[in-house]
Amino acid sequence: MSKKELCKRYIIFVVGLFINSLGVSMITKANLGTSPISSIPYVLSLHFPMTLGNFTIIFSTLLIILQLIILRKNFKFQHILQIPVSIAFGYFIDFTMILLGFVNPSIYFTKIIYLLLGCLILGIGVYMEVLANVVMLPGESFVRAIVFKWKTEFGSTKIVFDVSMTVIAAILSFIFMGHLAGVREGTIIAALLVGFIARFIGRKLSFLPEKIYKVSNNVEIEKENSNKKI
Repeated sequence: MSKKELCKRYIIFVVGLFINSLGVSMITKANLGTSPISSIPYVLSLHFPMTLGNFTIIFSTLLIILQLIILRKNFKFQHILQIPVSIAFGYFIDFTMILLGFVNPSIYFTKIIYLLLGCLILGIGVYMEVLANVVMLPGESFVRAIVFKWKTEFGSTKIVFDVSMTVIAAILSFIFMGHLAGVREGTIIAALLVGFIARFIGRKLSFLPEKIYKVSNNVEIEKENSNKKI
């Protein structure tokens, strides 16, 4: 891979990372829950005096440490790159939450509109992350580590991971606040919709990698293929 191509990939990745954060923030601001991977940081941010972005960094660091424990000698340099990526993602989330400060829907229909818009934005961000193919966010990389270690199927493992994050977030909300908070129907909708949107965009823009990188590289966002590598 040439330096020029690598530079392009990292530019696409950083832009995608920002779009990811914008999608997460939009979904959160809809006030119908948040995406499964952000559910635990969001619930904690509702109770403790730290931002969603700060808790995202802490939670991402925990996932990186768990990857190190699972992979051991197979923990590579690319996994270490998740640390600066997680920090940037956390600050992006806090910035976009401020940027979307005007979004405070009170009507349920409006909340649904913002939720769906957030899912669309997040789906675009996920597609750009896969298109760049340089670094993965800790949540997905953690799932890949499990797949690599125990030879499970990626799609099923990702579903179990998302459900687990949502259940843990719900339990934490009851522990700290005495009622369900931060996990609602929007969490389920985001879990079902974002992946579909990312795959749809991947199919429609399958020609894009060749146009950008000048190589034949049919990018199809099929997470099930991720169990072939870490």
